[in-house]
Amino acid sequence: MRKVTGALLAGAYLCLALTTALLLWRGGGGWGAGVAALIGVLALCFSLQASIARAVESGGLRRELDALREAHQILADQIEAISDHFGDMAESVERDALRRSEALSDEVRMLEALVQRMSDGLDARLATARPYAAPSHAQHAALLETVREALADNRVDLYLQPVVSLPQRRTVFYESFSRLRDATGRIMMPAEYLTVAEPEGLISAIDNLLLFRCVQIVRRLAKSDRKVGIFCNISLASLGDEVFFPQFLEFLAENRDLAGALIFELGQPAFAQRGSIEARNMAKLADLGFRFSLDKVTNLDLDFQDLARADVKFLKISAEVMLNQLLEVDGRLALKSLKDIDAADFANLTRRYGVEVVAEKVETERQVVDILELNVAYGQGNLFGEPRAIRDAVLAEADPPAEFIRASLRRRAAR
Repeated sequence: MRKVTGALLAGAYLCLALTTALLLWRGGGGWGAGVAALIGVLALCFSLQASIARAVESGGLRRELDALREAHQILADQIEAISDHFGDMAESVERDALRRSEALSDEVRMLEALVQRMSDGLDARLATARPYAAPSHAQHAALLETVREALADNRVDLYLQPVVSLPQRRTVFYESFSRLRDATGRIMMPAEYLTVAEPEGLISAIDNLLLFRCVQIVRRLAKSDRKVGIFCNISLASLGDEVFFPQFLEFLAENRDLAGALIFELGQPAFAQRGSIEARNMAKLADLGFRFSLDKVTNLDLDFQDLARADVKFLKISAEVMLNQLLEVDGRLALKSLKDIDAADFANLTRRYGVEVVAEKVETERQVVDILELNVAYGQGNLFGEPRAIRDAVLAEADPPAEFIRASLRRRAAR
């Protein structure tokens, strides 16, 4: 468009120059005057055009500069606003970090205070758990001494095994286990050390360390925004322990946010043998929002109303026990303990009372197929993942209370 406009203006300038030159020539000025007039008029026209173009460009440039200054001012205002926003965010993060640090310090101090009060009873139990003098009990005495030393030196490890949803096999829970190590580092299984720990009253000490570590693991998972629950074994001895339980209940009352992630588990035989004290203490935990699970379930003829009153939300039945309960009645599959309903309706029946069935000790894919036909929602076993030791950085958060126990026991032994 600019080229066309320039050509038209040049043509107009040329016509004007020729007209002027012709007028001078006809007026008697001669050829020289005509040529001079032609050149002069052309020069004057192009000079005027250049001046006008510069003026136009100068005006456009000023407008652009004004627009640029305005945009620069807007940008500066935005940068200042963003800077103020980041400053506010930094102050908020700093306050939040300080608040979390103070909360963590309070929690550690609370743990240490609870462990300090608990260590009196633990020390007394360890002190009274002495080896038998009779030579016939030498092996028993050696094992008891090994258990006592493992507790005194905090050689109690935490193991976690995944509990998965079916059929997706996504990890939704973990079950925690305790394992003791002797002085050589050999792992002692529960079947080995419980034979001497239970009669000597040391099982509460093992439960105490396991419970505190489960709390710390739940805290660590919460920090990484992993919404995974943990089944934490608890014994009747711990539920009825007049020294430990009130202190642990006080700690959980200050940390009710753990209720959705921490599930206390005890065996079906222990649940059936619970007394009034244990039942009341379970009710106190339930009032705080904590749930319960029964494992080692072998009798499927259950009192579901009693389970609901005790806030039992999970039943763990081994795959072998569950599948061995199947029998054919009138052309349909039923359970030996509940012949009136279809086997596939058992899990639905428990759900009516808010209880989910977990098939544990699942070892083969064939068992998974059979379990799915029974509408079981969760599975646990070596097929989905073996128990693994949780150590090093993960257990570092649980070490301060454990270290406190070791130091306390050693100071008392030195007195």
